[in-house]
Amino acid sequence: MVPEKQINEFVTRIQQSAGSNLLSVILYGSAANGEFHRDFSNVNLLCVLKENSFAALAAIAPAVEWWAAQKHHTPLVLSREELERSTDVFSIEWLDMKQRHRVLFGEDVLSGLQIPLHLHRAQVEYELREKLILLREHLLLAGGNQRRMWDVLIRSLPSFITLFRHTLIALGDATPRSKREAVQALSTRIQFDSSAFLQLLDIRERKAEPKQFDVKDVFARYMLGVQQVTAAVDKMLDTKS
Repeated sequence: MVPEKQINEFVTRIQQSAGSNLLSVILYGSAANGEFHRDFSNVNLLCVLKENSFAALAAIAPAVEWWAAQKHHTPLVLSREELERSTDVFSIEWLDMKQRHRVLFGEDVLSGLQIPLHLHRAQVEYELREKLILLREHLLLAGGNQRRMWDVLIRSLPSFITLFRHTLIALGDATPRSKREAVQALSTRIQFDSSAFLQLLDIRERKAEPKQFDVKDVFARYMLGVQQVTAAVDKMLDTKS
């Protein structure tokens, strides 16, 4: 369940502390689109200020400290100008927020953002390659420990599925709203084995237990799937240059 009472309390606290400097508070990600899982998901908040000087940040610090004490991630705090001027370097992030957000206070500053999709394509490949390298590093650090390997898989899954959804965007396809639909749509589009991703989603959604699977087999299929998607993105986006 999304912690609505805590979210509402934070909105009240930051309104009181920021005053007229607060333009909007926006909930984004899985908590905004119905895919929130208490054990795995974060409550993601964007707070947009008119100006974010030291004094402005100091004013909202008590509200943010209270939110952190509830064991939530620190909100993303930006000025409106920063938001609008950063679409070229954070195209994936802002496209995600545009598609999955709920305004809690103030203006809907995301709906009108213009995202340069030619830069988005490059960021998708960059992020896939970077996260594949990190996946290999974490596998090596796990040292064959099954619990650590499961932890690497479960924690990395949302990032890769986000990139799968953005691969579909880069290829000009419709973008499914759910994680499972995104995996299935991309596996149909570029023909890769998506079984490991679907099994991990089953584990996240409490439809299956890790003990039902061989973690080494799941990891091998998972890593191969990421490699196949990365190679396909590199090849297919090159043809669109």
